[in-house]
Amino acid sequence: MSKNANPMKVITGPDTRWSYANVWEAKSINGGTPKFSVSLIIPKSDTRTLNKIKAAIEAAYKEGEGKLKGNGKTVPPLSSIKQPLRDGDIERPDDEAYANAYFVNANSATAPGIVDSNLDPILERSEVYSGVYGRASINFYAFNSNGNKGIACGLNNLQKIRDGESLGGKSRAEDDFATDVDDDFLS
Repeated sequence: MSKNANPMKVITGPDTRWSYANVWEAKSINGGTPKFSVSLIIPKSDTRTLNKIKAAIEAAYKEGEGKLKGNGKTVPPLSSIKQPLRDGDIERPDDEAYANAYFVNANSATAPGIVDSNLDPILERSEVYSGVYGRASINFYAFNSNGNKGIACGLNNLQKIRDGESLGGKSRAEDDFATDVDDDFLS
């Protein structure tokens, strides 16, 4: 396995779950620039991925000190600025999908590449939905705009590993029509 040359880039583990997966079309949030985005739910048990993310945030902080300092005299401490790694148990206590997990919201102005476990491109939109499990290639960087300072997470590419229960509450067509016509008719 090659050594990651960019300390701010992370490939998440295969048990990362995708939520709010806006990966086919860029969407505008609160009238902002349209972006592709996904919320990456990382189990607290995946300490390898979490440690890589924490190290990447630290690297982005060090690399972006000039930007974070801005016109001020000092660089604000990392603990006082916006951070991308958030605790699902604290921030989303009513959402079962975020229980016992951390999450990172990643976004990009350009569409992510999306492949399956064999690295073949996924072209069928129904294959990627909120609830699937997969790996994500993400990068962390410092930002300082309009008085907001922090570390943000950029979305590079996605690799679907396996299906999961849809988080949107919407059933998949494959599941709805998996029974014989006669079985449906009698129920």
